Amino acid sequence: MSRKEEVLQDVVIKFAGDSGDGMQLTGSQFTNNTALLGIDLATFPDFPAEIRAPQGTLPGVSGYQLRFSSDRIFTPGDECDVLVAMNAAALKTNLKALKKGGKIIANTDGFDTKNLRLANYPDGINPLEDESLSNYEVIKIDVTKMTREALKDITMGTKEKDRAKNMFVLGFLYWMYNRDMVNTIQFFKDKFGKKPEIQESNIRALQAGYNFGDTTETFTTTFRVEKAKMPPGVYRSIMGNQALAYGLIAASQKSGLPLYLGSYPITPASDILHELSKYKSFGVKTFQAEDEIAAITSAIGAAYGGSLGITTTSGPGMALKAEAMGLAVMMEIPLLICNIQRGGPSTGLPTKTEQSDLLQSYYGRNGECPMPIVSASTPSDCFSAVYEAVRIAIQHMTPVIFLSDGYIANGAEPWRFPKSDELVPITVKFKTELGHGEPAFQPYLRDEKLVRPWAIPGTPGLEHRIGGLEKQNITGNVSYDPDNHQLMVKIRQEKIEKIADYIPEQQLDSGPEKGKLLVLGWGSTYGAIKSAVAELQAEGFAVSHAHLRHLRPFPKNLGDMLQHFDQVLIPEINNGQLIKIIRDQYFIDAKGYNKIMGIPITKTELVMKLREMLGSAN
Repeated sequence: MSRKEEVLQDVVIKFAGDSGDGMQLTGSQFTNNTALLGIDLATFPDFPAEIRAPQGTLPGVSGYQLRFSSDRIFTPGDECDVLVAMNAAALKTNLKALKKGGKIIANTDGFDTKNLRLANYPDGINPLEDESLSNYEVIKIDVTKMTREALKDITMGTKEKDRAKNMFVLGFLYWMYNRDMVNTIQFFKDKFGKKPEIQESNIRALQAGYNFGDTTETFTTTFRVEKAKMPPGVYRSIMGNQALAYGLIAASQKSGLPLYLGSYPITPASDILHELSKYKSFGVKTFQAEDEIAAITSAIGAAYGGSLGITTTSGPGMALKAEAMGLAVMMEIPLLICNIQRGGPSTGLPTKTEQSDLLQSYYGRNGECPMPIVSASTPSDCFSAVYEAVRIAIQHMTPVIFLSDGYIANGAEPWRFPKSDELVPITVKFKTELGHGEPAFQPYLRDEKLVRPWAIPGTPGLEHRIGGLEKQNITGNVSYDPDNHQLMVKIRQEKIEKIADYIPEQQLDSGPEKGKLLVLGWGSTYGAIKSAVAELQAEGFAVSHAHLRHLRPFPKNLGDMLQHFDQVLIPEINNGQLIKIIRDQYFIDAKGYNKIMGIPITKTELVMKLREMLGSAN
C-alpha cells in the first residue's frame, strides 16, 4: 500500500486520560524523542489536583501538551492539532482546546456506558457515535483490546497489561510522525531491567502501536517536522525543576561550597528535592525535614557553618518560613529560598500555576525585612537564574528569594549544555583571622558593599554569636537602643539597594528603545509576551518587550527605560502584583493584563489586548 509523507512546520499534541493512564510518561517520552531530533519544543503538563480522583471522572483527567516545530517557539501552543483522548472525560475536558479540523485519537474502550456516565454525558449520548464531532477527524482505536492482544503471551493480570496501553498510543504516534522507537525502548530496558515482564509489556505495546499504523490501510499519510535552526551546541530536553537543581550544583562547584538542601515536600517543588538527592557524588546533602520551619532553619544552620544553604517550597510553605527568613535577614547570612509558585491562597490550586507570591516575597515578613528577589522565565532559564541568585546571596551576605512556578517547573524545552568556563565565577571570602589593628572580631564591620564578613564558627580568634535580636552596629552585640535600631534598618535596606550596582542593566528582549508600547513581564509570561510582540512587530507596530530577572532591586536603568514609551502593559498570572510595585517606584500609569485561572496566558489573548491598546492610542 502506498503512503504519502507530509512535511509540517508546527504541531501541537495533547495527551489526555485518567490520572492512572500514564499520560505524563507518554508525553515526556515523545518530548525526549523530539529533542533528540533537534526539533524545537515546548510542553505544558496539566496534573489533576486530587491525589487520586475517582477513575473516569472529570477531576481525574491528566494532560500533557507538547508543541514541536521546525521554527523557534516559545509557548506550548494556544490550540491543539491532535487530541489523544483515552476516555470520555479526557475528551470532554479538552475538546474546547482542539482546532476545528484537528485529529482526535480516541480509545473506544474509554467511551463505554460507565465512562460516559462518569464524564456526565446524558444517557444514550456517545460523542463518538453522534454528529457532535463532525468538525474533527476522529480516529477510533480500541487501544485496550489491542494492547491485551499484543500481550496475550505474557503472564500478567489484565489490570497490569492495561497499564501499557499508553505505550500502544505512543507507538502509533511514533509511526504517524516518522519517529524511531530506539530511545524509548532503551528507556524501558534501563528503568525495568530487574522487572523483565514490565519491560517486555511496555516494549511490545509500543511496537504493536507502531505496527498498527504501519499495517492498517485506514491511514494513508504520515507526517514529519524538520530539525529547527538552533545555535550550535549539545542539547537535551530539560524541565524547570531539573534545570534549577543543576544550576544549584553548578553554583556549589563554582563557589567551592558544599550544597545543603533542607526541604519539606510540597507540590510543585518536591522534584527539586528528588533530583538533588541523586547527586551525593557532588557533595550534595539533602534533608527531608518534618515541616517547613525545620527545613529552612536547618538550611540557616548549614549556611552559618559555611555551606551553601538552600530550602525549597511553594506559596503556603513560604508563609510558614517567614519568621525564619526574618532571622536570616537579621543574621545577614547567605541563604536561598526557592518558591515554586502555585495557585492560592491556602491550599488553593496545588497542581495549577500562578505568579501569586511576588508581593509575599516583597513584604511577607514582620518588620523592615528586605530581601533580593530573582525570577526565572522559562524551564531552561532556571539554570542561569538560580545560579545568579546564589551569586547574589554569597557575595552580598543575604538570603535571596528565587521565584519559579508550576508552569516553568513542569514544562520542558531544549537546553544547550553550558560549558564550565562560560559560568561567572562565584568568589567566596571567608574571614580567617583578625585584621591589622583589629583588637577583636567585629562580625558587623562592613565593606564597600555594606557586606559583613563570613566567619565559620570555631575559627580561632573569630568566636562570635549571632541571632534574631537587633544588633549593635559593628560589634553585633544585642542592642535595644532606638537610634541604633533605625540605623541598622537603614543599613540593611541600603545593602539590598546597593546590589543594583552589581547586576546588569535591563535590556530589551526585542523592539525599539522608544515607541508606543512596552510590554514588561516577569517569570513564565515570557513565551506568550515574546510571541505576541513578535507578531505585531512583523506588522510594523512600534512594540517592545522587556523581561525582568532581577525583581528586587530592579536594574538601575529600568525607570529611564519605562519613560521612553507612551504606554506600558504588564501581563501577570495574578491579580496585579508587579504593577503595584512599578507604579509605586516609578510613578507611571502602567496597565495590567491579569489571568487567574491556574493556566498560562496565551499568545492569542495577549495579541488582542495589544491591538486594543495600540488602536486606542491611534
